[in-house]
Amino acid sequence: MLPPASALGYVRALQNGDAPAHLVAVVTRELMEPFDRVRTVETVRAASPGVGPDGLTLPDAPVHLEAARHPPDRIGDMTRELREIFEQAGCEGALCVRPVQGDGEIVLNADRPAVQASVFKVQIALEVETAFADGRLDGRERVTLGAAERTDGPVGMSLFEDETVLSLRDLVVLMLTISDNPATDVLLGRVGVDAVNATAARLGLSGTLVTSDLRTMLDTIGEDLGRADWADLQSWAAGASAADQVWVDEQLPTVRAMDPSRGTRTTPRDMVALLRLIWTDRAGPAAACARVRGAMARQLTRHRIGSGFRPPVRVAAKSGSLFGVVRNEVGVVSFPDGRQYAAAVFTRSRPGSDDAEISRAIGAATARAVTALREVGS
Repeated sequence: MLPPASALGYVRALQNGDAPAHLVAVVTRELMEPFDRVRTVETVRAASPGVGPDGLTLPDAPVHLEAARHPPDRIGDMTRELREIFEQAGCEGALCVRPVQGDGEIVLNADRPAVQASVFKVQIALEVETAFADGRLDGRERVTLGAAERTDGPVGMSLFEDETVLSLRDLVVLMLTISDNPATDVLLGRVGVDAVNATAARLGLSGTLVTSDLRTMLDTIGEDLGRADWADLQSWAAGASAADQVWVDEQLPTVRAMDPSRGTRTTPRDMVALLRLIWTDRAGPAAACARVRGAMARQLTRHRIGSGFRPPVRVAAKSGSLFGVVRNEVGVVSFPDGRQYAAAVFTRSRPGSDDAEISRAIGAATARAVTALREVGS
C-alpha cells in the first residue's frame, strides 16, 4: 500500500495530465480508498518545498486529501449516521470533532452559525483568567452581590436571598462548574464585551460574536414578546393562560436571543478551534489556559458529551441551554493513551422536546465521531 503522500502525488499527476476522466476516477479510488475509513481531512506538507517524501513533486500549498480520500458514499454514510442520531432524538444537530493535536475531523454543519447559550462562558473565563495572569485584575478581589443585582437564572446565586461575597476567581469557578449567571455578568462587566470579541478575532474565530451580557439578553426576550423587560415578562407569565403559554412557545424561537444572526453566536468549528488553543496553551497565558481547563473538568453537568464515555476516559466540558430549544456542549475528551479530542455539538428543537433524549444524542454523536477518528489513528 502506498503512503498517502505518494498516492496523492500519483493522483494529482493523473489529474494534471491527459488521462481520460474515467481512468482518473478508477486510479483515484484504487490508490486512495484503502485509507478511507471515516471522513477525515489531512494536510500534507512537503518535507522540502515542492518535494514529497519519495521525490514526487507536490503543490506548493497544503493539499487537502478530502476529495481524493473520501468518495461521496463514505462521506454520506457518516453524515447520515450523525444526522440520524439527532433526528431520532427530535432535534437538529451541528457538530465538529478534531484531535487536540494532529489532523483529521468529523463534521456536520460545522460552519453553520448557532446560538451559544452558556457555551460563551468559556470565552469569558479565558478573558478573565488572562486578565488575572497579566495583572489587569486581582483574582482575590472580593465582590459583594445583593439580591437586586443578581441576574436571573435557574441555579446558583440567582436563587439566593441574602447578600453574597465572593472573590473574582471563585466567580469563574461558579460560572464554569454550575453555569452561574450572576457570576457571568459580574465577570463580563469587569473585562467588557469588546475585549472578549477582540480576543475571539485575535484567535481567528470569525464566526463568533458576543452581543451582550445575560441580563441584557433576557431583557430583549421580554421586549420581543411584547413586555417591558424580562421581569415584566416573568410577572405576566405567572398569571398567563394556557393559550398564552402556547403563544409564548411558538414565538420564543423567533426572538433575537434565539436567532444566530442577531444574538450571541458561534460555530462548532470555531469552538473546537478555541478548545484546541486552550488545551495547548496558545489561547493566552499558560496559567490562564490551565485554570480554564481545570474548571471545565469539574463541570457538574455530565449527561451530554460525558454520556458517551466511561472511565477511565475523562471529559472536560461546558454546556449551554436556552428555554428548551437550544441544547449545546463543547468539551475535550481525554483517553488514557494520551490522545485528546475537542468536540463542539449544538442542537435546536421545538419547545417541549425530550431533554434527556437530546442530551444522550449529543453524547452518542460525539462518541461516534471520536471512535471514527481513533480507528484511523487520529
